[in-house]
Amino acid sequence: MQIGLLGKANVGKSTFFSAATETDVPTGNFPFTTIEPNVGVAYVQTRCACKHFEISHQNSLCQDGTRLVPVKIIDVAGLVPGAHEGKGLGNQFLDDARQAEVLIHVVDIAGTTDIQGQPVAAGSHNPIEDVEFVQDEFDQWFLEILRRDWDKITREVDQKRSKLTDGIARRFTGLGIKDYEVQNILQKMNLISKNPKEWSDSDLADFVKNLRSSTKPIIIAANKADLCDNLDVTKKITDIVVPCSAETELLLRRASKAGILKYRPGDGQFTLEDGKSITEQQKKALNLVDSVFSKIHSTGVQKILNKAVFELLGFIVVYPVEDETRLTNKDGDILPDAKLVPAGSTARDLAGIIHADIAKGFLHAIDCKTKQRVGGDHGLQDGDVIKIVSTLSRG
Repeated sequence: MQIGLLGKANVGKSTFFSAATETDVPTGNFPFTTIEPNVGVAYVQTRCACKHFEISHQNSLCQDGTRLVPVKIIDVAGLVPGAHEGKGLGNQFLDDARQAEVLIHVVDIAGTTDIQGQPVAAGSHNPIEDVEFVQDEFDQWFLEILRRDWDKITREVDQKRSKLTDGIARRFTGLGIKDYEVQNILQKMNLISKNPKEWSDSDLADFVKNLRSSTKPIIIAANKADLCDNLDVTKKITDIVVPCSAETELLLRRASKAGILKYRPGDGQFTLEDGKSITEQQKKALNLVDSVFSKIHSTGVQKILNKAVFELLGFIVVYPVEDETRLTNKDGDILPDAKLVPAGSTARDLAGIIHADIAKGFLHAIDCKTKQRVGGDHGLQDGDVIKIVSTLSRG
């Protein structure tokens, strides 16, 4: 699972990354602060299976029944118009982002940076332009990939040496795009039976736009929402959009880590640690946090991560165990692992995620909630606890 963090310079991408991963990275008010991609681990949240079984267990990734599931997040170089033509760090940006399964586009919703990422007066830049230009850069990138070999594809199809789906899919394998995803878009647009020689420029443009939005879904992190006079601008954005304040989230996480206050990512409140005294400067900072919560109810960072994985990608969480009675691994750890799997995955798919050898020797699985034996085609549900029975052990 890889989440790509993208956007133009100086919108708070690196701050979002630091807040989500609790990793320090360089930040600065100038383009290309991020030169090499920063890679870290963030966590999405779900209800732990311990709640279903009404048990307690010692696991640092279960906090009062909320399970934290790690995901990889990559903060890539600042994007500028013309990136698909190699402008700025465009080629590196697109290469870094290509393997991401979902994209978080951090936008300065308060309009305090122009299209190049330079500081301007609040509200003087229209953030809708930022949303559109990033989408356009990806669409143009996809279009160039397809156009580069379009004549060859049409000849192969015309000579019956290749199917249209296969010909297109081969050009996008480097982006992790599968044959069936190409097939779905062709069918959706009624292009599956149309001779590619008869495709118009608009057919090509519409196809790549649909392919991009389907295979690289984007959620908008409307950052600096606390500085935005009117958040109605978010209603004009067609992608899923969540108002957020990455700077506030970073402040809260650091204060929590320092033992000043109690705060769990995603909450809309915090409390001071008992007997903790704070300076006047810290008090002012926490008053600003209260004002952010009163406006957008939470910092939005955790909500964005959760929506990206569970809503846009439709992933579910499954708990593999080795002892179906005690819900443990061989070391006796209760519910030790939580795996993110695509909706529609089967018990056999889960075996493959655990280890190739286990999948190879798959016999059956046990649904630990129902105590029933299930086959390899058994469809998994969110929160399932599953034991895989195999003739082969891992490794």
